[in-house]
Amino acid sequence: MKKSCLLVFIFFGTFLFAQEKQASYVAEHYTKKEVRIKMRDGASLFTSIYSPKDTSKKYPIIMQRTPYDCAPYGEDKFKRSIGPSETMMKEGYIVVYQDVRGRYMSDGLYDNMRAFIPNKKSKKEVDEASDTYDTIDWLIKNVANNNGNVGIWGISYPGFYASYSLLSNHPALKAVSPQAAISDFFFDDFHHNGAYLLSYWKVTPLFGPQKNKLTTEDWFQFPNIGTNDDYQFFLDAGPLVNLDKYYDKSNEFWQQLKDHSSYDEFWQKRGILQHMKNIKPAVMFVGGWFDAEDLYGPLNTYSTIEKSSKNYNTIVMGPWSHGDWARNSANQVIGNINFGDSISGFYQKNIEANFFRHFLKENGKGVNKLPEAYVFDTGKKDWKTFDSWPPKNTETQVFYLQGNEKLSINNLDVAFEEFISDPKKPVPHSEDIQQRGLTPRKYMTDDQRFAARRPDVLVFETEILNDNVTLAGDILAKLKVSTTGTDADWIVKVVDVFPNDEPETKEIQPYLKMSNYHMMVRSEVMRGRFRNSFSQPEPFVPNQKTAVNIKLQDVFHTFKKGHKIQIQVQSTWFPLIDLNPQTFVENIFYAKPDDFKKQTHRVYNDSEIEFKVLK
Repeated sequence: MKKSCLLVFIFFGTFLFAQEKQASYVAEHYTKKEVRIKMRDGASLFTSIYSPKDTSKKYPIIMQRTPYDCAPYGEDKFKRSIGPSETMMKEGYIVVYQDVRGRYMSDGLYDNMRAFIPNKKSKKEVDEASDTYDTIDWLIKNVANNNGNVGIWGISYPGFYASYSLLSNHPALKAVSPQAAISDFFFDDFHHNGAYLLSYWKVTPLFGPQKNKLTTEDWFQFPNIGTNDDYQFFLDAGPLVNLDKYYDKSNEFWQQLKDHSSYDEFWQKRGILQHMKNIKPAVMFVGGWFDAEDLYGPLNTYSTIEKSSKNYNTIVMGPWSHGDWARNSANQVIGNINFGDSISGFYQKNIEANFFRHFLKENGKGVNKLPEAYVFDTGKKDWKTFDSWPPKNTETQVFYLQGNEKLSINNLDVAFEEFISDPKKPVPHSEDIQQRGLTPRKYMTDDQRFAARRPDVLVFETEILNDNVTLAGDILAKLKVSTTGTDADWIVKVVDVFPNDEPETKEIQPYLKMSNYHMMVRSEVMRGRFRNSFSQPEPFVPNQKTAVNIKLQDVFHTFKKGHKIQIQVQSTWFPLIDLNPQTFVENIFYAKPDDFKKQTHRVYNDSEIEFKVLK
């Protein structure tokens, strides 16, 4: 396997299917054909088609469109597994892979998160929806033994193309499963609420330079930083502008990130949520509660369609990091937490395969056995089903960030807690010393004791719980803050504090104990300049009390009796996100060393955390 393909898999959750070793099952049961399908503007897109050798019956088509290559190339070379899962591969589908426009063996220029064109006026106006339509149309008319039904799936960026396919309006498209689907690069992957995810910097070349010819090989290179300590590397590098030396002008995406530091028209038109209206195909969104990369996309695209369309629309959220549901691990472990056995296998056999079988093989007839929401309780460690998500039987519970490290349902204090935030000594996002090519995963459930014991992290926690408390839905932090500076980041973490007698497990890292483990359940950052508008940043007035609201993505987690609910508030989270200078500058990507200042931040005791608690 090419190194870059492995890197892409680790980051984006695409399958380990790109190995060039011929797999006996696929070769014995499928015939492979490679074609170039012409789009309406004349560009040809490279497409691999795996058709069952048993031609005694007709099969649905299941397709993935990808920017990461259709390898292995060559009609005599087979993927080691095809389709979303082994279960579906053995049930029999016509499985199609396509290099999207501008990537690998397909014609055209690549446009990262290509904008949708709602009202196309000529054949020259093309987007991923038109390319999907033209591809489906050709497949239905030219691939033997197809039954006229098409499904599309994909994880991460291929998940974005799956979401995009919903806008193609081809009548043969019956079922779509966007999984860990990107919806908007200003809120997924490269940004969170305006804060740049520095942990993605190394992968920028993947989307940056254009290829200059049709190729089966990578044309981009990832930077060699020469150290295994990411924290120290980025701290020594200083302001973001100093990273320019690693990328030349051919890296278009790096330049786009720098030139569009706010949510301007460039990012807005690449978002897909605003177009999700009147959707017709059946849709099943899939995501992981601990997906460090694309948690925003599945939850928000599902909820958008739920409000704007009358189609079959469901969601599955499991105890997974990015793409874990497509793997076949016996145990589902993230960091130090084991969520149980055969969870991904259960999903593949009982959820995913049922969805596509019902709509592609059974034409949507008969009883559909899947619920509206199949969600995993990450505290109790079991599956639950609901007829809506979030569940209807929840109530809002408000907690206040009180003095003496108290998280209370009563607002008794009228003072504040304060800390000094020093850009030269930022709070790590993990206590691990590591060099990562891509966004780290395990930090999403990491023990937070190392952070709780720092003076620049505020801690608020409940008394020991007398009963179980189940959070089901989004979390809203309504902070009241001030700073001696004119800009600041605000990070809020929701933590499950285990009891002192918590049993030890074999998954725990050697230097840790499960006794008093601080499991991170959910976390989010808000770049303070965007507190009122993501497109119109504004400075703080020094020492003026100011409201900063932070929406944390949904959770489904039970804090068990004997545990405690803890909130941590901090202003640096490094090197997961870049450093805020804490003085307002027009564009942080061009900030200078002198712009970075130590500041004192205050969090006032009337700050609130709103939970949706299951009744």
